This record gives sequence, C-alpha cells and structure tokens, in this order.
Amino acid sequence: MSMMKDFRDFIARGNVLDLAVAVVIGAAFGKIVTSFVNDIIMPPIGVLTGGMDFASLKWVLKPGDAAAKIAEVSVNYGVFINTIIQFLIIAAAIFLIVRMVNNMQKKPPEEVPAPAAPTPTEALLSEIRDLLANRSSAA
Repeated sequence: MSMMKDFRDFIARGNVLDLAVAVVIGAAFGKIVTSFVNDIIMPPIGVLTGGMDFASLKWVLKPGDAAAKIAEVSVNYGVFINTIIQFLIIAAAIFLIVRMVNNMQKKPPEEVPAPAAPTPTEALLSEIRDLLANRSSAA
C-alpha cells in the first residue's frame, strides 16, 4: 500500500501537473510552428530561391520502381532543413517567453536600512563633545 500512497503523493505534487500541462501545450505549439514554417515561411523562401520546395529536396540512393513494387531509398535533406527552421523558431519563441517571465519576476531593489540609532554611550559622548565645542567657541 505504501507504494500506491507514494505514487498518489507524487502525482498530486504541483510539479508533475505543471510538467504535464507544459508537455500538452508544447505539443500544440509544435504543430503551430510546423504550420507556420511550412505554410508561411517556406513559400516565400521558395519564391526567392526560384520556386524550390525544400521539402522535396532529396538525394536518391536507390530509385524506386512502381511496376516491381520497389520503394525509393533517399536522404530527404529538404525535410531536415524545414525541421532546423522549425527548431530555430521554437527556440527563439521559448527564449522570448523565458526572458519575459524573468523580467516580470525581478525583485524590486531592496531598501537600504536606516542607520542604527546611537547607543547611550555614543549619545553621551556626542553631548560632551557638543558642550566642549560650545565652551571653546564662547571663550
């Protein structure tokens, strides 16, 4: 029974629930970024590069034959380029979010404490000093 109790306590902790929410949101964010790269970023880049579609760029190692039902073997480096662009966009977005959260969490500058009041001995010595200064100036 203690293992079930330990597991329940583990799941009930806020960190696990926060992590689960972050994973779900991250997956959805990944889909948004994928669509952003494929549907918004890559078409203008394709136009700038003369109509080249990065996703279709590949290096054919062994051509396929549909009649013989042999699949093509290729290295799809264009898809890899798209994935790198997606990663850079996600990394930049996460950087901006973390930076924004860190700026919001900055502590206000600490107030400098007021100097401590003089001890009774220091106060007495100050009075004596002032009396001696007044006596010297009167003479």
